[in-house]
Amino acid sequence: MTSKIKVDNINKVSDDSNIIKKCGTTTTIGSGASNPIVVDGSAITLGRCGGTVALASGATQTGFGRTGTVDWQTSIKTSTITVVSGEGYFVNTSGGSITANLPAGVAGAIAAFRDYANTFDSNSLQISSNGSEKINGGTLDLKVDTEGEALTLVYADATKGWLVVNDGNNDAGGQAEYIAATGGTITCSGNFKIHTFTGPGTFAVSSAGNASGSNTVDYLIIAGGAGGGAEEGGGGGAGGYRESSGTTSGSYTVSPLGSGVSALPVTATSFPIVVGGGGNGQTAAGTPAVNGSNSSFSTITSTGGGYGGGQDAQTGNPGGSGGGGHGDGGGNPRSGGTGNAPPVSPAQGKCGGNGAGRTGTTNEGAGGGGGATAEGSNGSNSPNPGGTGGPGGAGATSSINATPTARAGGGGGGATTSSGVIGTGGAGGGGDGTKSPGTAGAGTVNTGSGGGGGGGNGGAGPLSKGGAGGSGVVIIRYKFQN
Repeated sequence: MTSKIKVDNINKVSDDSNIIKKCGTTTTIGSGASNPIVVDGSAITLGRCGGTVALASGATQTGFGRTGTVDWQTSIKTSTITVVSGEGYFVNTSGGSITANLPAGVAGAIAAFRDYANTFDSNSLQISSNGSEKINGGTLDLKVDTEGEALTLVYADATKGWLVVNDGNNDAGGQAEYIAATGGTITCSGNFKIHTFTGPGTFAVSSAGNASGSNTVDYLIIAGGAGGGAEEGGGGGAGGYRESSGTTSGSYTVSPLGSGVSALPVTATSFPIVVGGGGNGQTAAGTPAVNGSNSSFSTITSTGGGYGGGQDAQTGNPGGSGGGGHGDGGGNPRSGGTGNAPPVSPAQGKCGGNGAGRTGTTNEGAGGGGGATAEGSNGSNSPNPGGTGGPGGAGATSSINATPTARAGGGGGGATTSSGVIGTGGAGGGGDGTKSPGTAGAGTVNTGSGGGGGGGNGGAGPLSKGGAGGSGVVIIRYKFQN
């Protein structure tokens, strides 16, 4: 039979105060606030399965797990911090940005940071998780760049990782991050970087940023302009002109061709840049002028301009913008080339103008090459007996490089004799046509403009040559800071 001791109260011998007291359904252990109770053993169980262990109102506890506080370290941190759970750090970034590497995530782990010198806005604190663990549910490091910032992070679980628990300036996916890249000639306009490529190169993205900062780029991509034809030659068409709206990188002014066109997303990779060369003008019988070459970046390709019609190849060629038609001495008007070929939306260029045919003693003029925003004008045999070349179509103007700049004008058409009237190049760099004798004007380099058409030689003498098209350009712009 098991022995039992049955009592209601156990009292101290010295003063007869209660050590254990049974009163109704309540049992009290202890004899006053100044008398601690020590329970010794390798394992102590309080309560029963399904029961509750409660602390009295106003009571405090120790040793039952973290309370949400940290032990602040009095050594001011001025270099990389290897964070220990349960510690808080005063961080002095006056000498440069500092990285804090968090420990492996364990539920309840805690760390805190305070901007010691109020310099986080100029030199940030970069908080990095352990390996692939998350911060605020995202995989990006946490960039703390607010002056005087103080924040505490607690590790919740693998789904959300470290959560900021006492600061309202942090996004659920991390702080703003910005695109970082190299390549081309780099200039700045306020908070925006501009990469200008005047020849082939690489746009190398080392950081793709995020939606809170920047992760898309605006662009202007112009192909090479085409050469003009010879012998009452049509003006060369401008290279295809394609641009975004500019609203994601400062809302600069763009042409109508950029209206509503989205910026391009980027990833941390290298993007080849192709800048198209200008096509040669016609310089010899039997050898037509040359189209401009394509330019491209990412998923966008602009098509080279179509050459101007000339001796032998008399019809203007299609392209980004079409070439002007030849002025035909046989009385047969020659059509200009089609623009926006192949078709894209918005259209990348316009058609070239038609050449005029000779009538009686009135000579002919050639059509102007198409430009980015306007068709080349038709040539005419009136009112001047030497023929009138059609002006090239106008280009487009963009401020992507912080300066309003017109580009991609069509080349002007040539006239027949020295008494004729030449077609002027379209606004944006198109080359002027010429009249016999001479060589037509070239399209301006890195504008993608068409070359002018050559004049006639009256059936004798050297060929009046067409002008070369201008090379293209690729310009990329994005936000790199706030």
